[in-house]
Amino acid sequence: MIGLPALYTLAGAMFASFALLGARDRTNTKRLGNAAFWGLLSVSFLAGDRIGDLGNGILVLALVALAGCGALGRGAPGTTTPEERSAFAAALGNRLFAPALIIPATALAGTFALKHVPFVDPRQVTLVSLGLGVLIALAAAGAWLRPPPLAPLEEGRRLIDSVGWAAVLPQMLAALGAVFAIAGVGDVLGGLAGTIIPAGNLFAAVVAFGLGMAVFTMIMGNAFAAFPVIMAAIGLPILIRGHGGDPAVVAAIGMLAGFCGTLMTPMAANFNIVPAALLELKDRSAVIHAQIGTALPLLIANILLIYFAGFR
Repeated sequence: MIGLPALYTLAGAMFASFALLGARDRTNTKRLGNAAFWGLLSVSFLAGDRIGDLGNGILVLALVALAGCGALGRGAPGTTTPEERSAFAAALGNRLFAPALIIPATALAGTFALKHVPFVDPRQVTLVSLGLGVLIALAAAGAWLRPPPLAPLEEGRRLIDSVGWAAVLPQMLAALGAVFAIAGVGDVLGGLAGTIIPAGNLFAAVVAFGLGMAVFTMIMGNAFAAFPVIMAAIGLPILIRGHGGDPAVVAAIGMLAGFCGTLMTPMAANFNIVPAALLELKDRSAVIHAQIGTALPLLIANILLIYFAGFR
């Protein structure tokens, strides 16, 4: 049955190709560090369920060590020339975006069409459709544009080397959030919140919940990682059980409050650091600086929405 294992294999093969191509790139003085980093990440996708918890823990420590020591660098992979890319852009214009549109279209269509296909895991049908869309888009672009055979992998490597270690930060932070929830961090924060929030003061509790979601998301870099912790600390025991709040409103708008924190933290690397790296901005925090003016009013609005819409 096609499900997550197939997608992990596809991702692992991609990172393995980045490692092999990076190892032979003599334009990158840190090519061995790049090869080691992406090679280890490939192992985590291809064999993570076989090497056990200890093996995965050692693998993660090795990734952190490589990133922390500055072992990653950028090369100059040879694919198409700047002149060829300019000619493609001038001749095809916006039609160049057509292969990219294949991916969401396939994901949407596959979500509905593959639900009852016996060899596709019904629980992972959207992710399988997304992976299928990537393969179809890659094949369509290759048949249409006729790039050099290794161009897709070399361009993928160029992008991933530009992003560097930040590419795996969301995955690690999400895992850390799950660890925090299992370790009972929410219970500890709940005890602290109980001593700080005035008894019976609903507005103070809502403010603590909204700010807690935003701040903990800024620490974790991921609102989905912050949610179980802050919900266990404040949302469920104080707002829902204590004050009779609507669980749907508290949970949904609480997530939006967390997303406000996402806009203001470098820990949300996929949103705030990766774009700056891809655009080669001099200020790596330029995206965050541009978003703070939006994030703070939105956070205030979300807190007020929870207070006025979540309790009757």
